[in-house]
Amino acid sequence: MDRKALFIELKGIQGRGITIFLEGEKSTPETVTELLCIQEDSSYMRDYIFDKGVLKELHFDKVQNK
Repeated sequence: MDRKALFIELKGIQGRGITIFLEGEKSTPETVTELLCIQEDSSYMRDYIFDKGVLKELHFDKVQNK
């Protein structure tokens, strides 16, 4: 995963007033980027939360493989 590109993307999203969550907790572009790049063996799913067609939240949740 390209750490710099991910960080820039998330920083832009946060700059538009969209709240970022990691595993159900409010987070920051720095924290999400660090975790996703360190834990390359784990998979995280993005969940986009919209309100009346406007993106309000971006969630990153770990995918559990059974």
